[in-house]
Amino acid sequence: MPSLFTRIILREIPCHEVYRDSHVIAFLDISPLSLGHILVVPIEEREFLHELSDESAGAIGRALPRIARAVLAATGAKAYNILQNNGATAHQAVPHVHFHIIPKYGEGSGVGCGLGVNWNAGKLAPVDASILVSKIREQIEK
Repeated sequence: MPSLFTRIILREIPCHEVYRDSHVIAFLDISPLSLGHILVVPIEEREFLHELSDESAGAIGRALPRIARAVLAATGAKAYNILQNNGATAHQAVPHVHFHIIPKYGEGSGVGCGLGVNWNAGKLAPVDASILVSKIREQIEK
């Protein structure tokens, strides 16, 4: 069964589209965290970012800054978050790759506060970091 976003891409479900090309669509989030909250979605239906073709990933990379600039200019926001979740345990609600552009406004602006982040940072021992770096580099070189 196609994802909700695939149904939007196919125009089976309406959206407030702000951008579309042969690889990417962007539209207003129907449950925005702030004014101008946009979803940027590849046309290619994949659940996880690492599953995207290089072509789709490159198209997303080109579209995100362009759409972010437009959102800032249209809304007057000066800051924003870009959020992308992979998998249900990472809070991905729709199993189709998508990026959120979430404008951030000053408190009391009356347009939604945007994304709240609780960053629970840990520590990594230098020896563990060296081992991890070696493993990741080995996988990248494959």
